Order: sequence, then structure tokens, then C-alpha cells
Amino acid sequence: MQLFFIGDVHGCYHTFEALLEHWNPETEYLVQVGDLIDRGNFPVEVIRRVQEIQQKYPENASFIRGNHEQMLIDHLENGKIGGTWLFNGGQKTMDEFKKHDIDLDSLLPWLRNSPLKWENDHIFASHAGISKADCNVYDVHHPDGILWNRKKLKKIPKIQVIGHTPQADGKASFTTASQHWNVDTGAYRGFCLTGIKLRNNGDFLEEINIPTLEQDCTLR
Repeated sequence: MQLFFIGDVHGCYHTFEALLEHWNPETEYLVQVGDLIDRGNFPVEVIRRVQEIQQKYPENASFIRGNHEQMLIDHLENGKIGGTWLFNGGQKTMDEFKKHDIDLDSLLPWLRNSPLKWENDHIFASHAGISKADCNVYDVHHPDGILWNRKKLKKIPKIQVIGHTPQADGKASFTTASQHWNVDTGAYRGFCLTGIKLRNNGDFLEEINIPTLEQDCTLR
């Protein structure tokens, strides 16, 4: 199967749906690189859609944990004290879940089960990438780990695909030195949501950019 990588959604449900129209689950494996929630207007609808995809296509889709999912996990596990989730878009997510009368704690098992990476023989996908820093890259709280890193990436024997840091021009970027793609194009900022299609060996096939739909990132 070919591979379809989608960048940070951040609650932009309608834009996400428009991009999913370009996914063929019969021939393409879907990998979303994290940060489904916070900041955009529809985190509940995004989560419901993702869970629907996971139920319908359990062998054809993977949704990687982002730092915003980790902040929510920490918020729920630490008795809702401390942490920075509420100040990083979490308050909006909390308000939306309350509006739908959904207990956020019910998400915790699902969140804990979210993978930190997806990989095959040629590609390694994570939220923020493997940096050059000397650290345990799988430490979910380390600032240079694969959930939080914003430093230059290490060149590894595989092509890396990441999100986390929005690209200024609203297009996916490829960095030759580290052999990595960044597919976060600032959907919640009103730019666009991006997907790239790669062959299993990492060869580039196509980039798809969906301009953020107004209802997803403006106050209602």
C-alpha cells in the first residue's frame, strides 16, 4: 500500500474531512502525526471521526500521539492540577467536551493507547522527530523527545515524517540534511491542513493542501 501522512489537525474538523476525501483506504495506509485536539473549534468531532476510522479500518490507519494529547493525559492523570494544557488550547477542548456532555476522563484509556511512532523499513513517523540531542527520545516529557523537540533533526537510516512546528509558507517541507518531511502547515492558524503521499520506500508521490475552512478556526 502507499502511505498518506496528515499533519496536525488541532480541532479543524471540516478541513480534516475535506482532506480525508483524498484518502483511499483500500490502497493507502493513513498516518496522522498527532495533535488532533486543542485550538480549533471542533475537537470532539475530530476525536469521534478518528475513532470511527479506527473501528472501520483498524489495519489501515494509525494516529500518533502529539504533545497536546500528552498534555491532556498529564492533566487527567495529575488530578487536573499543574501542567500547561489549559493554557495551550486545552480550555477550548474542555469547554467543547462539556458542551457535548462528555467526560474527558473517559478518553484516558484511548489516549494512553496512542502510539508514539509509526515506522516501516524506510520511514519513521513521529510528532516532533528524533533530534540530535543526547536524550531518551521516547521520554514523553523530555523537551528534546519525539513529542516536544524543536531542534534540528538527526539524520537516521530512514526518512522521518513529523508535524509539531508549523511551516511558514503553508506547504510541507523537506529538509535534505536530515532527510525529513514536516507536514504541519498551521491549520488552526487559518493556513491549511496538509497531507503527503509516499511510496513504502519513501519516494514522494503527491502533496495535498486544504485551506483551513473558516468555521474551524474562528470563534463561534
